[in-house]
Amino acid sequence: MSEKTSQPWWKYGHVWLVISGPLIVVVAALVTAWLAFTRQDPVLAQDYYRQGLEINKTLALQGSLAPAELGRNHAATPPGAVRQK
Repeated sequence: MSEKTSQPWWKYGHVWLVISGPLIVVVAALVTAWLAFTRQDPVLAQDYYRQGLEINKTLALQGSLAPAELGRNHAATPPGAVRQK
């Protein structure tokens, strides 16, 4: 019988398969941290809530959102089944 000599650990493919998953996660975390620290956060307006209320009032004056409901439900319901406002 001949004995097989053992190879170094880095020559086995399954070792790299096991190592690659956590390694990819670590690299992605480092990239995410780098992006978080190098990019500036956007500054909101001081009266962002009031501006949102004004936008809602403007949209309410323009009409109902029925066309959006029809488009959203078009694939699941037959025409005419959506209640009209």
